[in-house]
Amino acid sequence: MRITVPDPAAMQQLGRTLATLLRPGDLVLLSGELGAGKTTLTRGLGEGLGVRGAVTSPTFVIARVHPSLVGGPALVHVDAYRLGGGLDQMEDLDLDVSLPESVVVVEWGEGKVEELSDSRLEVRIERALGGEPAAAAADPGEDEEDPRTVVLTGLGARWAGVDLAAEADWGVPRGAAV
Repeated sequence: MRITVPDPAAMQQLGRTLATLLRPGDLVLLSGELGAGKTTLTRGLGEGLGVRGAVTSPTFVIARVHPSLVGGPALVHVDAYRLGGGLDQMEDLDLDVSLPESVVVVEWGEGKVEELSDSRLEVRIERALGGEPAAAAADPGEDEEDPRTVVLTGLGARWAGVDLAAEADWGVPRGAAV
């Protein structure tokens, strides 16, 4: 499923909406260039899941756990950008222990964490061709005049019967979701 997202506020709203589909044990892989909106989407996921703490980029701490304030799953937010290897390099994070009772969101996780689960939701955020980051944007590279295309792909048994287009009111203009 493809969704056009016009600005950071809409990206955050998309995260809140996506959170309504997530449940404990879900692995979400976020990809997209630097400044595409991965952390903004995750901030919305945290709001939608009702977790504690400000969701910010975990680049320097690698992973943050945000416990639920509403009795739902915790959000484990991982930034694998600086990790060079695959799952072996991420073993110290104990993501396999956290996964069954949490929603684990991994930025830059392609080729690194797919082995954690037979099922995952891949979220690819694409910037418009030729878009230049705005110097004063809220997150580096997030330009309010630079719309994004978000591609959601569910893989594995968990997502086999889920029609992403029909499951939620994505809050996008008519015809923007395909």
